[in-house]
Amino acid sequence: MRISLDHVHVFASDAAVTVGFLQTMFGATVVWDRTVAGVRGIRVQIGRAFVHVYDQPPKAPRGGPVHHLGIETDDLDGLVRRMADHGFAFRNAIREDETFRYVMIAGPDDLLIELFECREPARWRIQAGQV
Repeated sequence: MRISLDHVHVFASDAAVTVGFLQTMFGATVVWDRTVAGVRGIRVQIGRAFVHVYDQPPKAPRGGPVHHLGIETDDLDGLVRRMADHGFAFRNAIREDETFRYVMIAGPDDLLIELFECREPARWRIQAGQV
């Protein structure tokens, strides 16, 4: 089972300004841009890491501009099972999208974490065999 930290998800009052800043300052490349769950999301690559820009103003008090940590796996069902076997209680079932499957969880201090399995890893630039 491969598990890796995939992205940081940030709120943006103006997504174009945020993406432009990341492109200009850090050489970010837009690799994905679409609406999911009613909100535009823009995935940008910076080196080997990603930032997912959520086209929505920051919310308070939890997290400020950071929305969640994204943890990618090639076996979401197995990871969910393993966590449940260790006593973690999931509030929701795995959700299905045409390009990925995911479940949101609350970690320590109410840290929002997305566990997901991508259906188009090449397009999202997820490298097989990453540890």
